[in-house]
Amino acid sequence: MNQELEQIVAEVNKVVKGKERVIRKALAAILAGGHVLLEDIPGVGKTTLAMALGKAMELSYKRMQFTPDVLPSDIVGFTMYNSATGEFEYKKGAVFSNLFLADELNRTSSKTQSALLEVMEESRVTVDGVSYPLPVPFTVIATENPFGSSGTQLLPESQLDRFMICLSMGYPSHNAAIDILKGSVGRGLEQVGSVITAERLMELRTQTENLYVEDKIHEYIIDLTEETRRDPHIALGVSPRGSIALLRMARAMAMMRGGDYVIPEDILGVIDDVWKHRIKLNARARAEGMDVSDMILRITERIHAV
Repeated sequence: MNQELEQIVAEVNKVVKGKERVIRKALAAILAGGHVLLEDIPGVGKTTLAMALGKAMELSYKRMQFTPDVLPSDIVGFTMYNSATGEFEYKKGAVFSNLFLADELNRTSSKTQSALLEVMEESRVTVDGVSYPLPVPFTVIATENPFGSSGTQLLPESQLDRFMICLSMGYPSHNAAIDILKGSVGRGLEQVGSVITAERLMELRTQTENLYVEDKIHEYIIDLTEETRRDPHIALGVSPRGSIALLRMARAMAMMRGGDYVIPEDILGVIDDVWKHRIKLNARARAEGMDVSDMILRITERIHAV
């Protein structure tokens, strides 16, 4: 196991009790250069997880609470006239950080959500025809409340596809809940120590990108992808971006366990998190009581690695 990455997990685990699996996958997504969507009810530690990860890796982070009145300019910035200089100046938006925490993303307007598309895809913003690069590394961790909660709306497919993984925290176990209760008057995020710098994270990302992948692993991912497009229960299968995301996450999971190459288990360990927000079931599947995770499990049982 990679000792630095294990230490990051241990530090975050000080304040996010009993969620080591979620911590590992969120860290793997950051290691893979992807963005993370945390979908769950309020109050289970989504924001704390994001802030603790940022602190453990010495990442500058900004948090924005998304409400219906948040404007795109609040995120990406705007230009304004400076009467002293006689020129227009660019004022940076909240997104300029290593880690941007978009809290309750699905409570804001579609126009404001779309302002994040270029940001997430190209790590830059364009305002009045001028592009501005974001700090490196750059990661978006967004939280959303379950659809049907007060004031929420569904995120569009184009937005969902930009997130490498979708994770759910869930309620803590009995023992973890007791630990949380005991520590509720403690130091909170002050307990989390810095393990690596942003520069070291970029080095680890490069190592992750260079991990060896056999041709049969590429074939396995494409076989799985194509099955999502053929299955009669699926209305919207996995896009090429989804295939790439699965490979990048598999590389990151191999890096987390200290491996030198990707194995099928690395893929199977994250496929549900990478694909469940990308696949849409049709009416037939819903009538049969299926959910997306059931469908992904069936596909992995049908398609085997060569």
